[in-house]
Amino acid sequence: MRKNDSYLAEYAELCREADKVDLQLFDEYGVQRGLRDKNGNGVLAGLTNISRIESFKMQNGQKVPCEGKLWYRGYDCIELVKGFKNKRYGFEEVAYLVLFGTLPTETELKQFREILAANRTLPTNFTRDVIMKAPSSDIMNSLTKSVLTLASYDKNCSDTSIENVLRQCIGLISVFPMLAVYAYHAYNHYTNDESMYIHRPQKKLSTAENLLMMLRPDRQYTELEAKVLDIALVLHMEHGGGNNSTFTTRVVTSSGSDTYSVIAAALSSLKGPKHGGANIKVVEMMRDIEANVSDWEDEDAVRDYLQKILNKEAFDRKGLIYGMGHAVYSLSDPRAQVFKGFVKQLATAKGRDKDFALYSMIERLAPEVISRKSRIYKGVSANVDFYSGFVYSMLEIPLEMYTPIFAIARIVGWSAHRIEELINMDKIIRPAYKSVMQEREYLDLEDRT
Repeated sequence: MRKNDSYLAEYAELCREADKVDLQLFDEYGVQRGLRDKNGNGVLAGLTNISRIESFKMQNGQKVPCEGKLWYRGYDCIELVKGFKNKRYGFEEVAYLVLFGTLPTETELKQFREILAANRTLPTNFTRDVIMKAPSSDIMNSLTKSVLTLASYDKNCSDTSIENVLRQCIGLISVFPMLAVYAYHAYNHYTNDESMYIHRPQKKLSTAENLLMMLRPDRQYTELEAKVLDIALVLHMEHGGGNNSTFTTRVVTSSGSDTYSVIAAALSSLKGPKHGGANIKVVEMMRDIEANVSDWEDEDAVRDYLQKILNKEAFDRKGLIYGMGHAVYSLSDPRAQVFKGFVKQLATAKGRDKDFALYSMIERLAPEVISRKSRIYKGVSANVDFYSGFVYSMLEIPLEMYTPIFAIARIVGWSAHRIEELINMDKIIRPAYKSVMQEREYLDLEDRT
């Protein structure tokens, strides 16, 4: 806090007094806080044909937890990943599916890849004049700034016809890796005094390959590294429509706003630590466990330390075992399940088997520790964030890039939801808030004490 900001403490206290709402009133008026009921079920706010999540099955009129499933346009995401054969990268293929509703033929996929490659270009001097100016360690903020600035270069910025929005979305999907990686290199150069690298994307490479190539000084990567990153991008691409950033996309789209403003709003939502920043907390927590548990193979020692974390006695003292549990999934997160096999391959290749064994042990022990302490209405299992942070660390991706990589994937889902909202919307999304304020008589200035 700056020295001339001494007034803030007093003003902040005024805000706390004026804005505090009696929690009992939420129950009295039947308010579903966070748009969720006490069992965590979301308020039905719309319909979508893009993706679906399953975490429960109905049996004899009762909701019974089941193994989690995630579908993209009717296809099981696990089956999609299994289909990436013959060294084929899947991000572009699944992006086509999510955007257009069908799996592409070889010809359609080739054309779509060529379109993305042709759009991997930024306006003249954009990198110098926008990305390199005022670099920040918060790459998500830099990414948002770049997206909003790109609107200035678009003569049809406010045109919300499906054709124009599709053009804008494909353009953003194509350049998101460049915007994020270049923003990181600018920060790393100007703030950390490291060398500057601006590698141009190559048309023949996939999104995952280009990401690694542009990020690394020597441009080198292995096929396994690119494959695992590609799988991560596919699994983060879309998630049912009920998450915070996708809902933000829908809300801002419903107001009639332009594509750049909509995606900037979605980015602002995703950067929150309760949403897209969770895998960073997993990596930080694991580093803390590794530093404080001397024998990583001692289950009792690991269990005891997890208990300390849950009791707010260790790590960040928030009482959370990060990467465990999900707002929707109960017995399992299918993204974590399909990802784990690729993570093991990468860990072996990187000589990180001991780390992987610790992750696997915590995945097994954490639900037990959590269930002993808390009443749980559904199962607790590892979510995709639990392993994605570990993967990014093995790929030598800096922490600052973790959430931007999430955004590079999720921009596809946001684009699909924006288009679906535009095609089907007829009203602005406008939720209701019950006012609980009391009416007061006006006092003249001289009568106020």
